[in-house]
Amino acid sequence: MSTFLYRLGKSAYSKPWYFIAAWIVILGVVGTMLGINGIQSSSEMKIEGTESQKVLDMLAKELPAAAGGQASVAFTAPDGERLDTPERAALIQKAVNDVYNMDYIINPVELAAQAAAAAGQTAAADPSAAAGQTATADPSAAAGQTAAAGQSAAAGQTAAAGQAAPYGPLMANGAPVPGIMLSADGSIALFQFQFTVQQTSLPSDVPDNIINTVTEVEQAGSGITAIPSDSLKSIPAIGSTEAVGVVVAAVVLFMTLGSVVAAGLPLLTALLGVGISVGGAFALSSVIQMNDITPVLAIMIGLAVGIDYSLFIVNRQRRLILDEKLSAGEAASRALGTAGSAVFFAGLTVIIALCGMLVIGIGFLSTMALVAAASVLINVLLALTLLPSLLGLVGEKICTAKARAKSTASGNKASHGFSHRWANITVKFRWVIIVLVVLVLGTAAIPVTKMELGIPSGASANLDTPARQSYDIISKGFGEGFNGPLLLVAQPNNPSDKISMETLGKLVQELQMHDNVTLVSPLGVNATGDIAIISMIPKTGPTDTATRDLVQDLRDPASTLASANNVKLGVTGFTAINIDMSSKLSDAFPVYIGIIVVLSLIILLLVFRSVIVPVKATVGFILSVLATFGLTTAVYQWGWLHSLFGFDTGGPLLSFMPILVTGILYGLAMDYQVFLVSSMREAYVHGRHGNDSVVHGYDLASRVVLAAGVIMVSVFFGFIFAPDAMIKQIGFALAFGILIDAFIIRMTLVPAVMAVFGDKAWWLPKWLDRLLPNLDVEGDKLIAKLNAESGQKH
Repeated sequence: MSTFLYRLGKSAYSKPWYFIAAWIVILGVVGTMLGINGIQSSSEMKIEGTESQKVLDMLAKELPAAAGGQASVAFTAPDGERLDTPERAALIQKAVNDVYNMDYIINPVELAAQAAAAAGQTAAADPSAAAGQTATADPSAAAGQTAAAGQSAAAGQTAAAGQAAPYGPLMANGAPVPGIMLSADGSIALFQFQFTVQQTSLPSDVPDNIINTVTEVEQAGSGITAIPSDSLKSIPAIGSTEAVGVVVAAVVLFMTLGSVVAAGLPLLTALLGVGISVGGAFALSSVIQMNDITPVLAIMIGLAVGIDYSLFIVNRQRRLILDEKLSAGEAASRALGTAGSAVFFAGLTVIIALCGMLVIGIGFLSTMALVAAASVLINVLLALTLLPSLLGLVGEKICTAKARAKSTASGNKASHGFSHRWANITVKFRWVIIVLVVLVLGTAAIPVTKMELGIPSGASANLDTPARQSYDIISKGFGEGFNGPLLLVAQPNNPSDKISMETLGKLVQELQMHDNVTLVSPLGVNATGDIAIISMIPKTGPTDTATRDLVQDLRDPASTLASANNVKLGVTGFTAINIDMSSKLSDAFPVYIGIIVVLSLIILLLVFRSVIVPVKATVGFILSVLATFGLTTAVYQWGWLHSLFGFDTGGPLLSFMPILVTGILYGLAMDYQVFLVSSMREAYVHGRHGNDSVVHGYDLASRVVLAAGVIMVSVFFGFIFAPDAMIKQIGFALAFGILIDAFIIRMTLVPAVMAVFGDKAWWLPKWLDRLLPNLDVEGDKLIAKLNAESGQKH
């Protein structure tokens, strides 16, 4: 490998424009495909095989009108005023009618008629039944159906447990406005509407047209405020704070490499890598369904590894020029043969860790992993081909005259700076440091035992965001449960039986008696009469533990409710889907950790040809991951230091975040492991033993590992202040995960543990030594070959 990369570096350095032109062509192809295919992404995160997804798939087949997506708009009046004045009610009615006249939107009265016709019944004449519909963010519940036992869903209806409903219809011109509920004090109106398809299948202009239509009520000087639900604008935004990480990276690169030219090359290759990988992902988005977070993740990973990998190679080239007085061309080739080998295997570990997510079998997560892995692969290829080409254009200017003069003056003597002193401290006090690190990280990991997974809702959005405002307004006017409705599907235990309207009414009345239910409304039956659909509004919010318990109770086939009515109940809807997703991912997390541990042991065994080093590295990684998730739980779930990190309210952690972050952190942690420990092994192979090999190897690698760690933390830290809650959590976990792993595990714990084992750290059974291929990551074979060739010439 090292010999091949040496030759590749020599070729790229001597003929740079061939490689540069090739990458320009690739960028052009990506840009052309992007222009032809356009950009398509969705907020959909479904997991096939879960109970909620099975129910939703069945509805899409048996009763498509009930399987479309849903959204909502909350209208509010000025403080102390009402919305049901003739002028305001007329404005709201016009906005509602305009929305119903749009394509992909179904009128609730029409939907009621369809459901009634399917059951062989007459549709409810009273359009105020629309007030019994479900609420915001439910992608499957049908809107505007008749209420329990044929009653009107108007203000006179009864809610769960026999309590009067704290809402009624909005009257305009003497008749209720379909699809509108008015709070008891008249200050809040909730408009819920049904799409004919899932939101992920909607043309991109439909949500924008709806928002423009409903916000027209604000422009009439009426005092009304229209707040669309978050489901109408769900694409995560990337703000300006992410650029701060790139600026910090540029400063660190300049301080590490000593010149603007040298610092600019890693930034240039990383930005090109992000452009190609993210652009390529978008170009394929019309063929492969891609989640909104996927490109953001590719940007995070691409920037971090792209800068780091190029930094390792440029730093090695400069060392060879300044310390060994090689020409820039020869130094670039040797840097690619030595540091380039480490880059290749470091990148390979990241790619393998990300692709390990495919074993879990979750579609949207697999797509995220593949796009991120492609971003890493492209950045590795850029570092091994484009970077030496750019170094060929720069030539001897890669090192300034000042740097060369300083190197000559020092006479290649060791400076014994801070890294040397720190390495000696860790070696001398190794047992104290080991115990201290384990205690500190173990304490940080304690909150993991209380970690709750879910999809962040409007309840945890910042107070000044439309998502939070919509959530709070709906909760204030109608109850928190209206933010997380459930859709129930009842089927007879005997497939040949039908569900009569009497059975449906009885089932609805019994459901209303549940302690955690606010409102239950039957939505109708399918054409064959063997599937009944019921909307249910819990009292508790979508991420509340009591809501999860309610879903489990409803699904229990042995429950009194199911057995007494001789039916089996399925539960779906946005809330139920999130509950199932979190449960599935929680169960998959230990399996994925097991996959990572096995991969870690195998890859590090091959790279370092040691038994102890892989075990040590894996244990250190597990410590850092647990501490990372402990801190993430304390901050984003418990709300510790929330104002410092730019959010207002804690909530559950993103359900797929632990698996995603574990895969990324593993790969990046192994980067530092490879660069730091391979330097120690290089010192050992070249004749240094015991603590001397640890300190010398640490001296050679610590500065660049330190710089790489600061760069990665800076890049990820910028995403902590992104507007979207999901991106915030991922950015925080990656930033602090790298901070812990690079600075506490690799640069503190690793030299201490290596000092404990000494030369025994490189022990490998002879039989295993014969079986394993020699990857020559340190480039020993290459250096020996080059020295031999040099000796022959002389």
